[in-house]
Amino acid sequence: MIKKYVIDTNILLQAPYALESFEDNQVVLPMVVLEELDRFKKAEGEIGANARKGIRFLEQARRKGDLFQGVTLENGGNLRVEKNFINVTLPEDLSEDAADNRILKVCLGLMETGKEQVVLVTKDLLLRIKAQILGISAEDFTTDQVLEHASQYSGRCEVYVAEEVFKGFKKKGVPVDQVYMLNDELESFVPDLEENQFVILRSDQSSKKTHLGRVEKGIIRKLEYKKSSPYGISPRNAGQYFLQEALMQPADHAPLVIVKGMAGTSKTFYTLAVGLEKLLNHPTEEYRRILVCRPNAQFDDDIGFLPGDEQEKISPLMRPLIDNLEQLIDSSEEERYKNEEELKGKVDEIFARGIIQTEALNYIRGRSIVKTYLIIDEAQNTTPDQIKGIITRAGRDTKIILLGDPNQIDRPFLDERTNGLSYASEHMKGSPLCWQLTMSAEECERSALAQEAVKRL
Repeated sequence: MIKKYVIDTNILLQAPYALESFEDNQVVLPMVVLEELDRFKKAEGEIGANARKGIRFLEQARRKGDLFQGVTLENGGNLRVEKNFINVTLPEDLSEDAADNRILKVCLGLMETGKEQVVLVTKDLLLRIKAQILGISAEDFTTDQVLEHASQYSGRCEVYVAEEVFKGFKKKGVPVDQVYMLNDELESFVPDLEENQFVILRSDQSSKKTHLGRVEKGIIRKLEYKKSSPYGISPRNAGQYFLQEALMQPADHAPLVIVKGMAGTSKTFYTLAVGLEKLLNHPTEEYRRILVCRPNAQFDDDIGFLPGDEQEKISPLMRPLIDNLEQLIDSSEEERYKNEEELKGKVDEIFARGIIQTEALNYIRGRSIVKTYLIIDEAQNTTPDQIKGIITRAGRDTKIILLGDPNQIDRPFLDERTNGLSYASEHMKGSPLCWQLTMSAEECERSALAQEAVKRL
Protein backbone atom coordinates (compact mmCIF):
# COMPACT_ATOMS: atom_id res chain seq x y z
CA MET A 1 0.00 0.00 0.00
CA ILE A 2 1.35 3.43 -1.00
CA LYS A 3 1.94 5.73 1.99
CA LYS A 4 2.28 9.48 2.32
CA TYR A 5 5.32 10.40 4.40
CA VAL A 6 5.28 13.95 5.77
CA ILE A 7 8.86 15.02 6.49
CA ASP A 8 9.90 17.30 9.36
CA THR A 9 12.76 19.79 8.94
CA ASN A 10 15.01 18.05 11.48
CA ILE A 11 15.18 14.98 9.24
CA LEU A 12 16.73 16.99 6.40
CA LEU A 13 19.07 18.87 8.75
CA GLN A 14 20.54 15.57 9.91
CA ALA A 15 20.16 13.46 6.74
CA PRO A 16 19.77 15.67 3.65
CA TYR A 17 19.55 12.56 1.46
CA ALA A 18 16.44 11.38 3.34
CA LEU A 19 13.99 12.38 0.60
CA GLU A 20 15.32 9.51 -1.52
CA SER A 21 14.87 6.92 1.23
CA PHE A 22 11.12 6.20 1.04
CA GLU A 23 11.07 3.85 -1.96
CA ASP A 24 8.01 4.23 -4.21
CA ASN A 25 5.86 6.07 -1.66
CA GLN A 26 4.74 9.70 -1.68
CA VAL A 27 6.97 12.19 0.15
CA VAL A 28 5.33 15.41 1.29
CA LEU A 29 7.15 18.55 2.44
CA PRO A 30 4.97 21.10 4.25
CA MET A 31 5.64 24.69 3.15
CA VAL A 32 6.91 25.50 6.64
CA VAL A 33 9.80 23.07 6.10
CA LEU A 34 10.98 25.19 3.16
CA GLU A 35 10.82 28.27 5.38
CA GLU A 36 12.91 26.55 8.06
CA LEU A 37 15.48 25.33 5.52
CA ASP A 38 15.81 28.91 4.34
CA ARG A 39 16.36 30.03 7.94
CA PHE A 40 19.08 27.42 8.55
CA LYS A 41 20.92 27.68 5.21
CA LYS A 42 23.41 30.26 6.53
CA ALA A 43 24.05 28.48 9.84
CA GLU A 44 27.60 27.47 10.75
CA GLY A 45 28.75 23.86 10.65
CA GLU A 46 26.86 20.76 9.64
CA ILE A 47 23.35 22.17 10.07
CA GLY A 48 23.95 24.90 7.52
CA ALA A 49 25.71 22.51 5.13
CA ASN A 50 22.86 20.00 5.32
CA ALA A 51 20.22 22.69 4.85
CA ARG A 52 22.00 23.79 1.68
CA LYS A 53 22.23 20.18 0.45
CA GLY A 54 18.50 19.75 1.00
CA ILE A 55 17.75 22.98 -0.88
CA ARG A 56 19.95 21.93 -3.82
CA PHE A 57 18.10 18.61 -4.00
CA LEU A 58 14.77 20.45 -4.11
CA GLU A 59 16.09 22.71 -6.86
CA GLN A 60 17.05 19.68 -8.95
CA ALA A 61 13.56 18.25 -8.40
CA ARG A 62 11.95 21.60 -9.33
CA ARG A 63 13.68 21.54 -12.71
CA LYS A 64 11.94 18.25 -13.48
CA GLY A 65 8.43 19.53 -12.90
CA ASP A 66 6.00 21.30 -10.59
CA LEU A 67 6.79 20.54 -6.95
CA PHE A 68 3.25 21.47 -5.92
CA GLN A 69 1.83 18.86 -8.30
CA GLY A 70 4.51 16.28 -7.52
CA VAL A 71 7.79 15.20 -9.12
CA THR A 72 8.84 11.59 -9.71
CA LEU A 73 12.08 10.63 -7.97
CA GLU A 74 14.71 8.23 -9.32
CA ASN A 75 13.64 5.52 -6.85
CA GLY A 76 10.07 5.60 -8.17
CA GLY A 77 8.64 7.68 -5.37
CA ASN A 78 6.90 11.04 -5.66
CA LEU A 79 7.93 14.29 -3.98
CA ARG A 80 5.71 17.30 -3.56
CA VAL A 81 5.43 20.44 -1.47
CA GLU A 82 2.12 20.96 0.36
CA LYS A 83 0.90 24.55 0.80
CA ASN A 84 -2.75 23.88 1.68
CA PHE A 85 -4.68 22.95 4.85
CA ILE A 86 -4.17 26.30 6.56
CA ASN A 87 -7.80 26.11 7.72
CA VAL A 88 -7.48 22.75 9.46
CA THR A 89 -8.55 23.13 13.08
CA LEU A 90 -6.19 22.16 15.92
CA PRO A 91 -7.04 21.83 19.62
CA GLU A 92 -7.09 25.22 21.37
CA ASP A 93 -3.94 24.39 23.35
CA LEU A 94 -1.83 24.19 20.15
CA SER A 95 -0.68 27.49 18.64
CA GLU A 96 -1.62 27.92 14.99
CA ASP A 97 1.67 29.70 14.21
CA ALA A 98 4.18 27.21 15.66
CA ALA A 99 6.14 25.41 12.93
CA ASP A 100 5.54 21.95 14.44
CA ASN A 101 1.82 22.56 14.65
CA ARG A 102 1.67 23.72 11.02
CA ILE A 103 3.18 20.34 10.10
CA LEU A 104 0.49 18.62 12.16
CA LYS A 105 -2.18 20.57 10.24
CA VAL A 106 -0.78 19.26 6.96
CA CYS A 107 -0.93 15.70 8.30
CA LEU A 108 -4.51 16.09 9.42
CA GLY A 109 -5.50 17.68 6.10
CA LEU A 110 -3.95 14.83 4.12
CA MET A 111 -5.76 12.29 6.29
CA GLU A 112 -9.11 13.97 5.62
CA THR A 113 -8.68 14.28 1.85
CA GLY A 114 -6.89 11.09 0.83
CA LYS A 115 -7.13 7.33 1.18
CA GLU A 116 -3.40 6.63 1.65
CA GLN A 117 -1.95 6.14 5.11
CA VAL A 118 -0.28 9.34 6.33
CA VAL A 119 2.91 8.99 8.39
CA LEU A 120 4.77 11.88 10.01
CA VAL A 121 8.55 11.35 10.02
CA THR A 122 10.35 13.38 12.67
CA LYS A 123 13.18 13.07 15.16
CA ASP A 124 11.32 15.29 17.61
CA LEU A 125 9.96 13.05 20.39
CA LEU A 126 7.46 15.64 21.62
CA LEU A 127 6.10 16.16 18.11
CA ARG A 128 5.58 12.40 17.80
CA ILE A 129 3.67 12.48 21.09
CA LYS A 130 1.47 15.35 19.88
CA ALA A 131 0.88 13.48 16.65
CA GLN A 132 -0.30 10.40 18.53
CA ILE A 133 -2.72 12.52 20.57
CA LEU A 134 -4.21 13.77 17.30
CA GLY A 135 -4.43 10.27 15.83
CA ILE A 136 -1.53 10.75 13.40
CA SER A 137 0.94 7.93 12.78
CA ALA A 138 4.49 9.12 13.55
CA GLU A 139 7.89 7.49 13.11
CA ASP A 140 11.58 8.22 13.46
CA PHE A 141 13.82 8.18 10.39
CA THR A 142 15.24 4.67 10.57
CA THR A 143 17.49 4.45 7.50
CA ASP A 144 20.59 5.34 9.54
CA GLN A 145 19.61 3.33 12.61
CA VAL A 146 21.73 0.41 13.75
CA LEU A 147 21.10 -2.24 16.40
CA GLU A 148 20.50 -1.33 20.02
CA HIS A 149 23.71 -0.79 21.94
CA ALA A 150 23.61 -4.14 23.73
CA SER A 151 23.41 -5.93 20.37
CA GLN A 152 26.03 -3.86 18.55
CA TYR A 153 29.34 -5.31 17.44
CA SER A 154 31.86 -5.24 20.31
CA GLY A 155 34.96 -6.26 18.37
CA ARG A 156 35.81 -8.94 20.93
CA CYS A 157 34.67 -12.35 22.16
CA GLU A 158 35.68 -15.36 24.27
CA VAL A 159 36.05 -18.78 22.67
CA TYR A 160 37.22 -22.26 23.66
CA VAL A 161 39.68 -24.52 21.87
CA ALA A 162 41.04 -28.03 22.40
CA GLU A 163 44.02 -28.23 24.76
CA GLU A 164 46.43 -29.59 22.14
CA VAL A 165 45.56 -26.74 19.75
CA PHE A 166 45.77 -24.22 22.57
CA LYS A 167 49.38 -25.23 23.25
CA GLY A 168 50.47 -24.36 19.70
CA PHE A 169 48.78 -20.95 19.61
CA LYS A 170 51.88 -18.77 20.02
CA LYS A 171 53.80 -20.53 17.23
CA LYS A 172 51.19 -20.92 14.51
CA GLY A 173 47.92 -19.48 15.72
CA VAL A 174 44.53 -21.18 15.69
CA PRO A 175 42.19 -21.51 12.66
CA VAL A 176 38.83 -19.89 13.35
CA ASP A 177 36.96 -23.10 12.49
CA GLN A 178 38.67 -24.92 15.39
CA VAL A 179 37.29 -22.71 18.16
CA TYR A 180 33.82 -22.90 19.65
CA MET A 181 31.41 -21.16 21.99
CA LEU A 182 28.56 -22.44 24.18
CA ASN A 183 24.93 -21.41 23.86
CA ASP A 184 22.42 -21.13 26.71
CA GLU A 185 21.83 -24.89 26.59
CA LEU A 186 25.62 -25.44 26.87
CA GLU A 187 25.73 -26.78 23.34
CA SER A 188 28.88 -25.98 21.38
CA PHE A 189 28.88 -24.11 18.05
CA VAL A 190 31.49 -22.53 15.80
CA PRO A 191 31.05 -18.72 15.87
CA ASP A 192 31.32 -16.40 12.87
CA LEU A 193 34.34 -14.24 13.66
CA GLU A 194 35.00 -10.97 11.86
CA GLU A 195 38.31 -9.82 10.43
CA ASN A 196 40.37 -8.05 13.15
CA GLN A 197 38.06 -9.25 15.91
CA PHE A 198 39.87 -9.60 19.23
CA VAL A 199 39.65 -12.94 20.99
CA ILE A 200 40.18 -14.29 24.50
CA LEU A 201 41.14 -17.88 23.79
CA ARG A 202 40.47 -20.41 26.58
CA SER A 203 41.63 -24.00 26.84
CA ASP A 204 38.71 -26.44 27.09
CA GLN A 205 40.65 -28.36 29.74
CA SER A 206 41.09 -25.39 32.04
CA SER A 207 39.25 -22.12 31.52
CA LYS A 208 41.90 -20.36 33.62
CA LYS A 209 44.40 -20.86 30.79
CA THR A 210 43.99 -18.00 28.34
CA HIS A 211 45.68 -16.40 25.36
CA LEU A 212 44.85 -13.05 23.77
CA GLY A 213 44.62 -12.92 19.99
CA ARG A 214 43.15 -11.30 16.91
CA VAL A 215 41.51 -12.72 13.79
CA GLU A 216 43.54 -12.24 10.62
CA LYS A 217 42.59 -13.98 7.36
CA GLY A 218 40.92 -16.92 9.07
CA ILE A 219 43.59 -17.43 11.74
CA ILE A 220 43.55 -16.25 15.36
CA ARG A 221 47.05 -14.88 15.87
CA LYS A 222 48.88 -13.64 18.96
CA LEU A 223 49.10 -9.92 19.71
CA GLU A 224 52.18 -8.21 18.27
CA TYR A 225 52.41 -5.42 20.85
CA LYS A 226 51.47 -7.28 24.02
CA LYS A 227 54.79 -6.45 25.72
CA SER A 228 54.80 -2.76 24.74
CA SER A 229 54.51 0.06 27.28
CA PRO A 230 53.62 3.19 25.29
CA TYR A 231 54.80 6.32 27.11
CA GLY A 232 55.45 4.18 30.17
CA ILE A 233 51.87 2.88 30.38
CA SER A 234 51.26 -0.86 30.71
CA PRO A 235 47.91 -2.62 30.10
CA ARG A 236 45.98 -3.64 33.20
CA ASN A 237 43.27 -5.80 31.64
CA ALA A 238 42.38 -7.66 28.46
CA GLY A 239 40.57 -4.65 27.00
CA GLN A 240 43.64 -2.46 27.35
CA TYR A 241 45.84 -5.12 25.73
CA PHE A 242 43.43 -5.15 22.78
CA LEU A 243 43.29 -1.34 22.73
CA GLN A 244 47.08 -1.10 22.75
CA GLU A 245 47.32 -3.57 19.89
CA ALA A 246 44.94 -1.56 17.69
CA LEU A 247 46.56 1.79 18.47
CA MET A 248 50.17 0.65 18.06
CA GLN A 249 49.56 -0.81 14.60
CA PRO A 250 50.85 1.50 11.82
CA ALA A 251 48.39 3.53 9.79
CA ASP A 252 48.85 1.48 6.65
CA HIS A 253 47.71 -1.64 8.52
CA ALA A 254 45.08 -0.19 10.87
CA PRO A 255 44.01 3.22 9.51
CA LEU A 256 40.71 3.26 11.42
CA VAL A 257 40.25 2.32 15.07
CA ILE A 258 36.81 2.51 16.74
CA VAL A 259 36.70 2.28 20.53
CA LYS A 260 33.46 2.32 22.50
CA GLY A 261 33.19 2.20 26.26
CA MET A 262 31.98 4.05 29.31
CA ALA A 263 33.91 6.73 31.15
CA GLY A 264 36.93 5.54 33.10
CA THR A 265 37.99 2.75 30.74
CA SER A 266 41.06 4.78 29.64
CA LYS A 267 40.02 5.26 26.02
CA THR A 268 41.37 8.80 25.64
CA PHE A 269 44.23 8.29 28.10
CA TYR A 270 45.62 5.24 26.31
CA THR A 271 45.09 6.77 22.87
CA LEU A 272 47.14 9.83 23.85
CA ALA A 273 49.82 7.62 25.41
CA VAL A 274 50.37 5.76 22.13
CA GLY A 275 50.42 9.01 20.17
CA LEU A 276 53.03 10.54 22.47
CA GLU A 277 55.07 7.35 22.35
CA LYS A 278 55.27 7.54 18.57
CA LEU A 279 56.01 11.27 18.41
CA LEU A 280 58.11 11.87 21.55
CA ASN A 281 59.47 8.80 23.32
CA HIS A 282 60.53 6.77 20.32
CA PRO A 283 59.88 8.90 17.23
CA THR A 284 58.93 6.59 14.36
CA GLU A 285 58.20 9.39 11.87
CA GLU A 286 54.88 7.64 11.22
CA TYR A 287 53.00 10.85 12.05
CA ARG A 288 53.86 14.51 12.02
CA ARG A 289 51.34 15.49 14.70
CA ILE A 290 48.48 14.45 16.94
CA LEU A 291 45.23 16.20 16.01
CA VAL A 292 42.38 16.09 18.53
CA CYS A 293 38.79 17.04 17.72
CA ARG A 294 35.90 16.84 20.15
CA PRO A 295 32.36 17.51 18.88
CA ASN A 296 29.85 19.26 21.06
CA ALA A 297 26.10 19.61 20.58
CA GLN A 298 25.86 23.42 20.81
CA PHE A 299 29.46 24.39 20.23
CA ASP A 300 29.81 23.27 16.61
CA ASP A 301 26.95 25.52 15.59
CA ASP A 302 27.95 28.57 17.64
CA ILE A 303 31.74 28.62 17.27
CA GLY A 304 31.70 31.56 14.88
CA PHE A 305 30.06 33.79 17.48
CA LEU A 306 32.37 32.99 20.40
CA PRO A 307 35.11 35.52 21.31
CA GLY A 308 38.80 34.91 20.60
CA ASP A 309 40.69 32.91 18.00
CA GLU A 310 39.96 29.27 17.18
CA GLN A 311 42.10 27.85 19.98
CA GLU A 312 40.52 30.15 22.58
CA LYS A 313 37.07 29.19 21.36
CA ILE A 314 37.63 25.45 21.62
CA SER A 315 39.78 25.40 24.78
CA PRO A 316 36.84 24.69 27.16
CA LEU A 317 36.07 21.51 25.21
CA MET A 318 39.67 20.34 25.41
CA ARG A 319 39.94 20.39 29.21
CA PRO A 320 39.54 16.58 29.39
CA LEU A 321 42.51 16.34 27.02
CA ILE A 322 44.61 18.47 29.39
CA ASP A 323 43.59 16.28 32.35
CA ASN A 324 44.87 13.20 30.55
CA LEU A 325 48.07 14.91 29.43
CA GLU A 326 48.87 15.96 33.00
CA GLN A 327 48.74 12.33 34.09
CA LEU A 328 50.83 11.13 31.15
CA ILE A 329 53.53 13.80 31.24
CA ASP A 330 54.09 13.53 34.99
CA SER A 331 53.56 9.83 35.65
CA SER A 332 54.47 9.93 39.35
CA GLU A 333 51.17 9.98 41.24
CA GLU A 334 52.92 11.16 44.42
CA GLU A 335 54.75 14.08 42.80
CA ARG A 336 52.38 15.03 39.94
CA TYR A 337 50.60 18.07 41.35
CA LYS A 338 53.22 19.38 43.79
CA ASN A 339 54.45 21.94 41.25
CA GLU A 340 51.42 23.02 39.25
CA GLU A 341 53.34 25.72 37.36
CA GLU A 342 55.99 23.28 36.16
CA LEU A 343 53.35 20.77 35.10
CA LYS A 344 51.46 23.46 33.18
CA GLY A 345 54.69 24.45 31.46
CA LYS A 346 55.27 20.89 30.26
CA VAL A 347 51.74 20.67 28.87
CA ASP A 348 52.03 24.07 27.17
CA GLU A 349 55.29 22.99 25.55
CA ILE A 350 53.56 20.02 23.92
CA PHE A 351 51.11 22.40 22.26
CA ALA A 352 53.70 25.09 21.50
CA ARG A 353 55.82 22.57 19.59
CA GLY A 354 52.79 21.53 17.54
CA ILE A 355 53.03 17.92 18.71
CA ILE A 356 49.37 18.06 19.70
CA GLN A 357 46.93 20.33 17.90
CA THR A 358 43.23 20.83 18.53
CA GLU A 359 40.57 21.90 16.07
CA ALA A 360 36.82 22.34 15.94
CA LEU A 361 35.15 19.42 14.22
CA ASN A 362 33.37 21.55 11.62
CA TYR A 363 36.73 22.85 10.35
CA ILE A 364 37.64 19.38 9.06
CA ARG A 365 35.04 19.58 6.28
CA GLY A 366 36.62 19.60 2.83
CA ARG A 367 40.19 18.94 4.00
CA SER A 368 42.60 16.10 3.29
CA ILE A 369 44.51 15.19 6.47
CA VAL A 370 47.90 13.60 5.81
CA LYS A 371 50.31 11.74 8.12
CA THR A 372 48.28 12.57 11.20
CA TYR A 373 47.27 10.69 14.34
CA LEU A 374 43.67 11.95 14.39
CA ILE A 375 41.62 11.48 17.56
CA ILE A 376 37.87 12.16 17.50
CA ASP A 377 36.91 12.14 21.18
CA GLU A 378 33.25 11.91 22.25
CA ALA A 379 32.43 10.66 18.74
CA GLN A 380 28.96 9.57 19.88
CA ASN A 381 27.95 13.23 19.46
CA THR A 382 28.53 13.11 15.70
CA THR A 383 25.90 12.30 13.09
CA PRO A 384 26.34 9.53 10.49
CA ASP A 385 26.90 12.19 7.84
CA GLN A 386 29.59 13.86 9.97
CA ILE A 387 31.40 10.61 10.67
CA LYS A 388 31.41 9.76 6.98
CA GLY A 389 32.92 13.17 6.29
CA ILE A 390 35.62 12.59 8.91
CA ILE A 391 36.66 9.14 7.70
CA THR A 392 36.73 10.23 4.07
CA ARG A 393 39.09 13.09 5.01
CA ALA A 394 41.87 10.61 5.77
CA GLY A 395 44.88 11.15 3.53
CA ARG A 396 47.97 9.01 3.18
CA ASP A 397 49.52 7.67 6.41
CA THR A 398 46.73 9.08 8.62
CA LYS A 399 45.28 7.01 11.45
CA ILE A 400 41.78 7.89 12.68
CA ILE A 401 40.68 6.90 16.18
CA LEU A 402 36.98 7.28 17.06
CA LEU A 403 36.34 7.25 20.82
CA GLY A 404 33.08 7.49 22.71
CA ASP A 405 30.22 6.03 24.72
CA PRO A 406 26.95 5.53 22.78
CA ASN A 407 25.06 5.74 26.09
CA GLN A 408 26.26 9.30 26.80
CA ILE A 409 24.83 11.46 24.01
CA ASP A 410 24.37 15.22 24.44
CA ARG A 411 23.21 16.14 20.95
CA PRO A 412 19.50 16.60 20.17
CA PHE A 413 17.89 14.03 17.84
CA LEU A 414 20.70 11.48 18.28
CA ASP A 415 20.50 8.28 20.30
CA GLU A 416 22.44 5.04 20.75
CA ARG A 417 21.17 3.75 17.38
CA THR A 418 21.56 6.85 15.21
CA ASN A 419 24.82 8.46 16.35
CA GLY A 420 27.88 8.52 14.10
CA LEU A 421 30.03 6.31 16.34
CA SER A 422 27.54 3.42 16.33
CA TYR A 423 26.85 3.95 12.63
CA ALA A 424 30.55 3.69 11.75
CA SER A 425 30.99 0.67 14.01
CA GLU A 426 28.23 -1.36 12.36
CA HIS A 427 29.01 -0.38 8.78
CA MET A 428 32.80 -0.85 9.08
CA LYS A 429 32.46 -4.22 10.85
CA GLY A 430 34.55 -6.83 9.08
CA SER A 431 36.62 -4.35 7.08
CA PRO A 432 40.34 -5.31 7.07
CA LEU A 433 41.11 -1.59 7.46
CA CYS A 434 39.05 -1.15 10.63
CA TRP A 435 39.90 -2.40 14.13
CA GLN A 436 37.17 -2.20 16.76
CA LEU A 437 36.82 -2.69 20.48
CA THR A 438 34.19 -2.14 23.16
CA MET A 439 35.65 -1.77 26.64
CA SER A 440 33.66 -3.56 29.36
CA ALA A 441 32.39 -2.05 32.61
CA GLU A 442 34.78 -4.26 34.58
CA GLU A 443 37.70 -2.55 32.83
CA CYS A 444 37.04 0.85 34.42
CA GLU A 445 40.38 2.04 35.82
CA ARG A 446 39.57 5.60 36.90
CA SER A 447 39.17 4.95 40.62
CA ALA A 448 37.57 2.54 43.06
CA LEU A 449 34.60 4.92 43.38
CA ALA A 450 34.20 5.22 39.59
CA GLN A 451 34.20 1.45 39.22
CA GLU A 452 31.68 1.09 42.04
CA ALA A 453 29.44 3.69 40.41
CA VAL A 454 29.60 1.83 37.07
CA LYS A 455 28.31 -1.29 38.80
CA ARG A 456 25.63 0.34 40.94
CA LEU A 457 24.28 3.37 39.09
